[in-house]
Amino acid sequence: MVRKKKTKTGRFIFIFLSVLLVSGSIYFLANWEDYLRKGLDLEGGVYVLLEAQVAEDEDLDHDAIQRAMTIIRSRIDELGVVEPTLQREGDRRLRIELPGIEDQAQAMEVIGRTAQLTFRSPAGEDLLTGGHLRTAYFTRGQYNEPLVALEFDTEGAARFAQATREFLGDVIYIYLDDEIVSAPVVESVIADGNAVITGIPTAEEARDISIMLRSGALPVDLVELETRSVGPVLGENALRLSFSAGIIGLSIVMLFMLFFYRFAGLVADISLFVYLALVFAILAAVNATLTLPGIAGLILSIGMAVDANILIFERIKEELVSGKTTLVAINSGFERAFRAIIDANITTVIAALVLFIVASGPVRGFAVVLLIGILCSVFSAIFLTRFLLRLAARSKMIKSPAYLGFRGGS
Repeated sequence: MVRKKKTKTGRFIFIFLSVLLVSGSIYFLANWEDYLRKGLDLEGGVYVLLEAQVAEDEDLDHDAIQRAMTIIRSRIDELGVVEPTLQREGDRRLRIELPGIEDQAQAMEVIGRTAQLTFRSPAGEDLLTGGHLRTAYFTRGQYNEPLVALEFDTEGAARFAQATREFLGDVIYIYLDDEIVSAPVVESVIADGNAVITGIPTAEEARDISIMLRSGALPVDLVELETRSVGPVLGENALRLSFSAGIIGLSIVMLFMLFFYRFAGLVADISLFVYLALVFAILAAVNATLTLPGIAGLILSIGMAVDANILIFERIKEELVSGKTTLVAINSGFERAFRAIIDANITTVIAALVLFIVASGPVRGFAVVLLIGILCSVFSAIFLTRFLLRLAARSKMIKSPAYLGFRGGS
């Protein structure tokens, strides 16, 4: 009577845990976009590769690249881009990914422009530079025309006052890099350190100029090596197709496990759901970005997770052939398969680590997902599958070796 009660309790725990794990995993996976950010190839946006240029007789200041990264990041933040990627590649290259940005020209104008502000006299003499600029912001004039308002520091205000005094009634040219953006006539002496840039055609351009001036001039010239734009529709199609392929492949694998390993296959399928949810949870926790190569790494690790379960089940069947009871065969099968699983996965872990260290960009994303997938697959196979199978065996849910895919006897 007591044994029957324990058996019923064990069966209830197995069913409750299975339903809880599967339903919780499916719910989490169905809402993965709420927790995990998508890469450029899935979200759409702009990809830019820049390279620093210096004269042949000059050495590249490595600190200048780092300062340029800081300035560009500040400009990107002011554009309002969600989760941008800015990484250094080699000694002189910068890789920038801006998901959600559709206007490629505007993005490049803000990111790559040197943005050196200069006030010059009619004779071309430099009177004042952006180095004395305290802030710049977009505003509108009395006729609603777009303007960029400038505020100089103490030294800059003194120089600007002297320049307006010297050229009262004359023109002072305002250059951004080597382009004249405004040529106002000085109508009065400006002693408070405030000025405006007029003649800007659109509000968007005025905002962009103010962003560039606030963040400061780039310390090095950056040449655009590659720029490509990924449309949001293309990104959505790539996401839909890749996930459709993954779901079809996963369904086939799960049906295969059920057909060949029966009850054990069901347990493996439960572990597979938990495995997928665990991978996505860890990716979200480490603030990773999911890309198409990352999805490829995920699908590859799914195969490895199933492979570990197959190895375990085959070892269990070998133990059943030797005449051992179901529970003993399960314990022995896991112990015999453990080393083979670890050996097989260590080689893949080493390859993934090498890719992560040596590679960059999408290849590194592939390595990250593959590495996390391998670790989660080992956990799900060694611990979760084993726990559920042992619980089922003790609860008499595995009524014969055939429940474990053994066809050599009943």
